[in-house]
Amino acid sequence: MCGIIAARVTDDATPFLLDGLERLDHRGHDSVGVAVRTAAGRIATTRTLTRVGDLRTRLAGRSGTVPASDASTGVGIGHVRRATHGPVREADAHPHADCTGRVSIVHDGVVDNARRLRTVLERQGHVFTSDVDSEVIAHLVERALVVDPDLMLAVQLATAQLEGSWALVVLDARDGRMVAAANGSPLVVGRSDRGDFAASDVGAIAAWCETFVPLRDGDVVELGEAWAWSSEGIAVPVPFPTPSPFAAVTPDRGHHPDHMAKEIAEQPAVARDLLARLRHRTVDGSTWAGLGLPAFRRLAVVACGTSLHAGQVVAGTIRTLGGVPTDVVVASEAEQVVLGHGTLVLAIDGSGETADVLRALDQLDPRHPVLALTDDVHSSLARRADAVLDCHTGPEVGVVATKRFTAQVVVGVTTVLSALVASGRLDTARATALVEDLAELPDRMSAAAAVAAERIPLLAATVRDAPGFLLTGRGPGLPYAAEGALKLTQLSGRWAEAHPAGDLQHGLLARVDEGTPVLVVDHGDRRLQTAVAHVRAHGGFVVTIGGEDSDVPVLSAPGGLTTTGPARPGGTTGLAWGRDLAPWGPVEAVVPLQMLARELALQHGFEVDKPRHAAGSVTVRWPGTATPTG
Repeated sequence: MCGIIAARVTDDATPFLLDGLERLDHRGHDSVGVAVRTAAGRIATTRTLTRVGDLRTRLAGRSGTVPASDASTGVGIGHVRRATHGPVREADAHPHADCTGRVSIVHDGVVDNARRLRTVLERQGHVFTSDVDSEVIAHLVERALVVDPDLMLAVQLATAQLEGSWALVVLDARDGRMVAAANGSPLVVGRSDRGDFAASDVGAIAAWCETFVPLRDGDVVELGEAWAWSSEGIAVPVPFPTPSPFAAVTPDRGHHPDHMAKEIAEQPAVARDLLARLRHRTVDGSTWAGLGLPAFRRLAVVACGTSLHAGQVVAGTIRTLGGVPTDVVVASEAEQVVLGHGTLVLAIDGSGETADVLRALDQLDPRHPVLALTDDVHSSLARRADAVLDCHTGPEVGVVATKRFTAQVVVGVTTVLSALVASGRLDTARATALVEDLAELPDRMSAAAAVAAERIPLLAATVRDAPGFLLTGRGPGLPYAAEGALKLTQLSGRWAEAHPAGDLQHGLLARVDEGTPVLVVDHGDRRLQTAVAHVRAHGGFVVTIGGEDSDVPVLSAPGGLTTTGPARPGGTTGLAWGRDLAPWGPVEAVVPLQMLARELALQHGFEVDKPRHAAGSVTVRWPGTATPTG
């Protein structure tokens, strides 16, 4: 996955490119580079394997020594890269150029047929300087320009030969023309009195553009005095712009030491705002009714990573309360999935641009309606869904998702509660009691954060040298153990695995050596005690996250609800559950796990907001036939 930015302005484009790249840094930080047209009609390219701040410093140091003929003009492109294949080296960093230096390109996506195209181009005399697939595009445009000097036509001809996905911008040094194109990767363009801009994310250009236009698959657009737009090779009118949903500035950290700390602390407020917005529409079923979707008999969650864990919570809730059969599908493994009749697909993805999720929808039977849960209602996922729910997470600068998980849980749970009410599977009185209990979540998360702030630093210091972590739980507690394991993996540089407590005795205890940290999400299920005893017998260092007698006592005492689950086969009813056994599980347990992962990263000297091997969304799939850009 990568991030691209392009600017066509009246003054120097470089500051705009650098500011845009700062906002795209979550999309990749293995390399960063810019290419700007000079007054002499050449391309000045600067690339580095460090961060955007270092690139800014390097360019600032050169500004006073550049001849007037090499001064930057108002046209340029930039790129941040996350390498997913091959080594990280400056030669593979973007922007890439053709043989003559006339054409410069930035690209996010993967060209499936790059190897075949490269072979043909090399036979024709083209010389490549990198190992990545993206450089093929520059040479295809170069070859097309020999036939016809029109850049837009050259880009159309070049992209017609590509197989795979791309969001790209091509810059012509000779006349400063700039053309963007997209297929299967996100790209938006915007115009304001400051100039014309293109970027992978709307947030990258929100400081300059109040509206934007997303490119659809097959679109090619020239950013000039008057935009020229084509779709699948046919000239079309410029689409009507959409108001930007994002703030014009990147939020600051306030009094927090980093964005992740701030975003963990914001989770109670996010939950409170969402519940204020949704609680009444949940109880009367109007949230579901307003979506305009058909009735469903089954639910299939399709997601990756953090969104998958949130989806497990949502699936567990509707399964427990309504007896609705559910499937939880890892998006990258959707190819062999067969969904039953009457299935609603719930696709969860914060950015709405994750390639595996979009590809999964391509592989599933199109007769199944799709409900998208996302933070970008203008994303590719939102455009492909039959209905969309906005998570209203707000800006999340830290690459590792925290408050997005909480928002997805709250929006997803209230939506399925509303669906159960609307379908008559949950009566209003019971739904009211459930929502009232859920309304206490913000206060419970605040209390959990206060307790964790006292306990977690010492715990992190105790386990900081451990080679890995095992996390466990049962039933509704298991998704939170899985989310904790993901945060530990992303941030601590150690392995972390989550497994059901009942499975530990089936070979997984081999993972436990003397002193191995085993974190237990203990929501009150008595059966957990057997698993804890087995772990301790193998020498494991057990840390319980649960009620008042736990090592990290962040969960509220049972109470409030005494509702039973739906009837089981044979006429029996589910176990009665109190607050600690709510069908959506112990949401507040995720707070100390997030804080532990962050604290371990800090104690090891790692950067928490932008861990090197994590990315905010993955817009590149790995076909095995090319070296992907991102």
